[in-house]
Amino acid sequence: MEIRACLECGEPLKGRADQKFCNDSCRNAYNNKKVGGASNYIRKINRILKNNHSILEELNPEEKGITYKSKLKKQGFNFTYFTNIYTTKTGRVYYFVYDQGYSELEGNKLMLVKKEQ
Repeated sequence: MEIRACLECGEPLKGRADQKFCNDSCRNAYNNKKVGGASNYIRKINRILKNNHSILEELNPEEKGITYKSKLKKQGFNFTYFTNIYTTKTGRVYYFVYDQGYSELEGNKLMLVKKEQ
């Protein structure tokens, strides 16, 4: 009979035939190691994108409006991160964070829009 061992600590397993870990802490430790590193970077970017989206959504309840760039910065908006860019036929560039977008206007102003779905 084959002796089964915990994938994290190597302790012998007792119980179900498909058991991989001896307890919840070993299972959590194993999975945290497995998804660490790069996923921390991804989580950080996703947090920034969610924050940016929330700010745009809050400042754009009418689905179209104008605000100041400084107002977004004051609320913690990070202009480095967005999900896509859309350029109109006339050359106006819109930066979108999911369905919420903005385009730069003169005088530190931004036009806020919501993408139709």
